[in-house]
Amino acid sequence: MDERTALSVLADRLGPAGDDAAVIEDLVFTIDMLHASTDFPNGTTRYTAGWRAVGASLSDVAAMGAHPIAAVAVYAAPSFESEQLIAFVDGAREVCAAAGTEYVGGDLDGNPEFSAATAAIGRTESPIRRSGADPGDVICVTGTLGRSAAALALFADGKTERANDLFRFEPRIAAGRVLSPYASAMMDSSDGFARSLHQLAEASGVGFAAESPLPIDETVEEVAANRDERREMGVFFGEDFELVCTLDPDDLAAARAASPVRLTPVGRVRAEGGVTLDGDPLPDRGYTHGRSD
Repeated sequence: MDERTALSVLADRLGPAGDDAAVIEDLVFTIDMLHASTDFPNGTTRYTAGWRAVGASLSDVAAMGAHPIAAVAVYAAPSFESEQLIAFVDGAREVCAAAGTEYVGGDLDGNPEFSAATAAIGRTESPIRRSGADPGDVICVTGTLGRSAAALALFADGKTERANDLFRFEPRIAAGRVLSPYASAMMDSSDGFARSLHQLAEASGVGFAAESPLPIDETVEEVAANRDERREMGVFFGEDFELVCTLDPDDLAAARAASPVRLTPVGRVRAEGGVTLDGDPLPDRGYTHGRSD
């Protein structure tokens, strides 16, 4: 089974699951795992790995519109080398500082492959679910799409310094908090823009009609060989950790004015099911646990 099939098998046993984080009273919890072979290309520094691993969990907190309280991580490797270990923790601490929270420790484990498991906790009295989108709502996305795909191309080209810079994304905590009063549904784009639309549409029982132009990262324009590759990087690859949300059109201007990052309207929610881009069916394809499919 792939990841999505496995999750569907567990769905009946885990009724509350399905959002970016679990909600217990006014707390949100999330956990993630990343591996060298699937998540950290050759050239990824341990500092970037610590930043990115913990940032992935903080992104889930952001997607719920919550304020982060703390994050922890498990560092697993074949051996413990002080320089690499310290760099990882420094990256974890600094992404937490950028998100307005604290890294409070974790665990060490011996493992044949460098891996990191991370968890984060946040607080909100009004969590934003994936299931609240209504027909007529505007679809919006923060920031730009394709940043991580472009970084992967730069890693492959040996441009590791720039690739590491792109890999150190800022979790959209501030944007999530600002969007919380306006968003009817929200999630992060770790699985890719296309798959995020499908997941939101399915959870809300509606259809999505997205429209170009999408906010594709300028680095994609630089590294993509052609239009098809540009579309693949921006629409399907994923791992950008931006927020994809829906909101009432009457709230769009206020939300855009309040957002600390670029907030781009990219379409409308419709009553009939299905997801389209510029009128054509958009495949439910994206990032699946360490691989793009």
